[in-house]
Parts: sequence; C-alpha cells; structure tokens
Amino acid sequence: MSKANRGKGTFERYNRGKGTCPVCGRTNIKATYEVEVGEKKFSVCKQCKAGIAHGKLKDKIAAL
Repeated sequence: MSKANRGKGTFERYNRGKGTCPVCGRTNIKATYEVEVGEKKFSVCKQCKAGIAHGKLKDKIAAL
C-alpha cells in the first residue's frame, strides 16, 4: 500500500527541513529532530540525534 502522508511534516517547513546541522556541520541535510541541551533547543540531523541519545557526542554538545 502507498503511504499518503510520507514527508508531510517536512514539506511545510522552510526549505523542506533541510539545512546545516549545528553538531556535525553537514550541509543540505534534513535537520528536523529537536534536541534539548540545557535550556536551548537545537534541530539536528538523524545521525546526531542517535549519537546524543547514546552519549557519544557529549564533547560536541558542550561546545554549543
């Protein structure tokens, strides 16, 4: 079966959710996952979200 709502949330965002990830610095990547660091919220890419959840990117997050 087809998926009628695939990508619906990213289509409404500016530039379809693509931008630069503040953690890894990749450009033109979907940075749609919100991560809360302290009191700040950042939109990061899928790979960085997983790294933050597993505790592997603590040094890079501290620099933000």
